[in-house]
This record gives sequence, C-alpha cells and structure tokens, in this order.
Amino acid sequence: MATRHLLLPLALLLGAAAPVQAAPAKPAADSPGVDIPYERYVLPNGLEVILHRDPAAPLVVTNLWYHVGSGDETPGKSGFAHLFEHMMFQGAKHIGNDVHFKILQEIGGTGINGTTNSDRTNYFEVVPSHQLETALWLESDRMGYMLDLLDEKSLANQRDVVRNERRQRYDNVPYGRERFAVAEALYPEGHPYRYLTIGRHEDLEAASVPDVQGFFRKWYVPSNATLTVAGDFQPEQAKALIEKWFGSFPKLAQPAHQQVPAPQLTQTVRRELDDSFARLYRIHYAWHSPPRLGGGDIELEVLADVLGSSGWGRLYKALVLEDKSAQSVSAYQSGSGHSGVFHVVVDLKPGQDPVKAELTIRRELERLLREPISDAELKRVVVGTESSFVWGLEDVMGRVERLQYFNHYARDPGYANTYLQRLRAVTPQRVREVANQYLVKPHAEILTKPAAAPAPAPSPGTGPKGPAPGAKPEGTGAKKPAPEASSAEAAKPDAGAKPAPKPKKPAADKPADPAAAAKEG
Repeated sequence: MATRHLLLPLALLLGAAAPVQAAPAKPAADSPGVDIPYERYVLPNGLEVILHRDPAAPLVVTNLWYHVGSGDETPGKSGFAHLFEHMMFQGAKHIGNDVHFKILQEIGGTGINGTTNSDRTNYFEVVPSHQLETALWLESDRMGYMLDLLDEKSLANQRDVVRNERRQRYDNVPYGRERFAVAEALYPEGHPYRYLTIGRHEDLEAASVPDVQGFFRKWYVPSNATLTVAGDFQPEQAKALIEKWFGSFPKLAQPAHQQVPAPQLTQTVRRELDDSFARLYRIHYAWHSPPRLGGGDIELEVLADVLGSSGWGRLYKALVLEDKSAQSVSAYQSGSGHSGVFHVVVDLKPGQDPVKAELTIRRELERLLREPISDAELKRVVVGTESSFVWGLEDVMGRVERLQYFNHYARDPGYANTYLQRLRAVTPQRVREVANQYLVKPHAEILTKPAAAPAPAPSPGTGPKGPAPGAKPEGTGAKKPAPEASSAEAAKPDAGAKPAPKPKKPAADKPADPAAAAKEG
C-alpha cells in the first residue's frame, strides 16, 4: 500500500488523508503546488484502488478506468473498444438487462456515463454518499458478470447504436471526412490509429458474440483496471465495501499492451476533399509528434498556444485580425499512448485565397523554426495553463480524472508536481528545438473544399413565372436536424468525437483542462 499526494496551487483545503509514506520532490519556494490527498493500494487480484476524501458535499464519485482503448485493437476489429463501452451499459447478471441508468437515477445519481479514447475506457457516476455501495455493486456486476446476459440480440442493438453514432458524428457532419483523411494519411493499414476510435462500419458489422466475449476476457480483468472513489466517505468503510464487491474476483494475468510507434512518412501527403456538408474552406496540417507526457509533448503544447490562441496567437493575429481572411484558427498537440499528432487548422472566410493563407501558415512555422518564441509569449502560456489546471481541480470529478490520468500515463497519481515542474522548466530555446525535431518532417496536408453555397431563392411573385405552384415561403415546412445523442444510452462520442466547424483541442489531451478525460467520447 502506498499513500501519495498531488500538488495544488490554491488554498484547496481537502479532507484529511492517510499518513504519507512517499511524496514527490517539493517545488521551489517560489513555485507553489497543489495538494490532493489520496491513498493508493492494490487488491490481491490486481485491481488498483485510489481513494480521495473530500467531505465538502454529501456526494461520492466512482470512476473506473479499464486500461484498454482503440490503440489496443487489431486489424479487422476497429471500433471494438468503443463498441464494448456501449455493451457495458446493456446489462449484467445481477443488475438485469438495460436498467443501469434507471437504478442510478432512482437513487439520485448524476453524471452517469462512459467514454473511450485510444488508450483507455472509463465508466463513472456521482451518487449520494449513502449510496456508495450501490455504485460499487453496479460496477462490480459489470466487471464480473456482463457476459451472462450477452447474446446476439443485445450485441445487434448496441452495434446498430454505434454505427448510427458514426453516421451522426462522423459521416454526415461538416469536416467528418477530413478526420478520417488525416488519420489515413498519417497511419498505414494495420496501425490501430488509422480508423479512429469509432471504427469502420464493416468491422463493426462483422463483430460477433465470440469477438465480444474474447475482448472482455482479455481486457476487462481486475489487473487491468483502476477504481477511484472520491468524495464524502469514510476510508475504512469504503475499503470494506470495495473488498466486498471486488475482492472475490480471481487474479488473472494482466494483458500485455503492444507498443506501436508512429510510422515514418517518406514524403508529405497532400489531399483535397469535396465536402457536401462544409461551408468554409479548411486547411489542416498534421505532423507525427510525441506521445502523451513524452519528451517534447509539453513543449508542443506551448507552441500550439503561441500559434493558435484566440486574440494573440501568431496565426490567429495574422489570418483573423490582420488579413481578415480566416474565420477561425486553431493549433493543438494531441498526444496518445503510442504517439501524438500536432495539428494546425484554419477555416477561411468565403472567397478568400487558400494559397495565400498557406503561405502565411508556412511563414509563421518557418519563423518558429528559425528563432525562439519570446519570453512574454512563454509566460503567457505557462500562466494560462497553470490557472486552467488549478481551476479544473475545483470539482471533485476534475480531481478524480487528474488522478486517473496521471496514474495511467505516468504510472503515478501524484505526477501533477512533476508535470507543473516540467511546464515551468520550458524555455523558448527548448520550444524551438522541439519544433525543429518534429515540424520539419513530412506530414499530412488535408484541404477541404466546401459545397457550393445554394443560390438565394427568388422572392415570392418575382421572376417571369412567379413562384411555383404550391411553393412555400422560405423557412416553412423545414425540419431541424435531430440533435446528437449525448447519453451513454444512445450515442456517445469517442475521444474527441464531437466534430464541429471549428476544431478544438481534445479535452483529455491537455492536463490543464478540468475533468478532461471525462469529456471524451
């Protein structure tokens, strides 16, 4: 058993923690830290448990991470990790069929969902303190007895839901094709990142009951999971309940995760797409980059902010404020477990010259390669990142996700101190060095051409023949598109799976974002 502490810059006085057995190095006196008390231990069957007590409100969060995502999939079985996330809400032996949400809602549960990205799948709920055992029972039954209710009917139901989600969020939205084009340009056949977390229709359609059973038995074992409980609870009581509901599961071997490095492109891949849903011309450049929390990851986060920050970023100023040619600009470092991708995305206003915009993008990138960013730019990014990180810890779910995030990617729930130290240690010269390490290599350039704007309808009664018989004035008889499903009962986006005209930084890819991983698909 080990007890550790995270760092926390504000006066966030949290509940008492167990005695400290080990602690990360203290920051310098002028570098304040944060302190999220937590206790970590492992059950004999391999289930990792993290406890964080905060009695400020009579609520408890249970948050279970299975360390498997789309990056663990094999060729021909894309989308399985996300499909399985849906299957876990279908039911289990003692819970019953399709009643997970109903049970939690009847006891006052909120924030009930699950998400999948390339590296992990999580399930979480917030319940009144006195209902902690109910939440643990539900997660326990899914972990141990989900296969008891699995049949072809339940699989077909969730398979159809996931395929419809792909249509809603990928196939029939502006710039949906672009997301697949970027991945296909960067990753060859056989690489688990090629088809995104949502997967291919043909792979999802071919998924069988034995496939799902095999996936469950390999990955959904106690030794491949981390359970975090946070909020208003008594530690000894919580430990007893966790032992009651999870301790009897057998110890099974921890599955091996294959490491798949980023492929090396021999030349830049440039592709132009026609998009019938898009209305603005988009320029999207993407480079292979370091994995999450790997060397250079934080420096590229800084570089992305220097380029794309609204109002003051270099590309934003050049294209949105000065040229007034762009509707939006974004840049972001999107790290994953195997490797990452650095993105620059520009949406042009109608009628603007994309060639001129690309010259501006390349000019600003070449400037970053030649000369370091300014001290003022770096300070602005560091202050903004730290403050975002701190405010993200105000909510207990935000703290839980930070504990899980750092535990997964750094093998240390208390990595926040090291993360902040790494951020504060970034220098302009180091940013330039990392830029020259990654942004000079062949990359993907995906250009999306929008559909032609529809011609304005003539006013009623005008023109040589007037309006057609039975024609309705503009705006009548039209149906609004169906809203996207947001519940895990229906369609849940996977990692970053909320396409929009303006791409944003994936929530879980930047530790500064509060409750980051909880916002993923």
